[in-house]
Amino acid sequence: MLRPAKHSHPDQSVIYLSSVIARHLRRRRVESYQDLFELARRSVSGADDLFAPALSLLFALGLVEYRQKADSFEYVGVGT
Repeated sequence: MLRPAKHSHPDQSVIYLSSVIARHLRRRRVESYQDLFELARRSVSGADDLFAPALSLLFALGLVEYRQKADSFEYVGVGT
């Protein structure tokens, strides 16, 4: 959900989950896919459906990169 609707919860959106993931990765620098998914599930209700779009948003903004060999994400954004 990128566009808010009348009954949307701000803390259950793609943008919010992206910010949670970005804050976590900014502190940790590198995190495995599974650990990020568990973080998302603990942080946001309905994270199963929002996780992939949230990561896609971070990729589109150029904040994260996927490391295939390690199956992990690395924070490469500005302000590091």
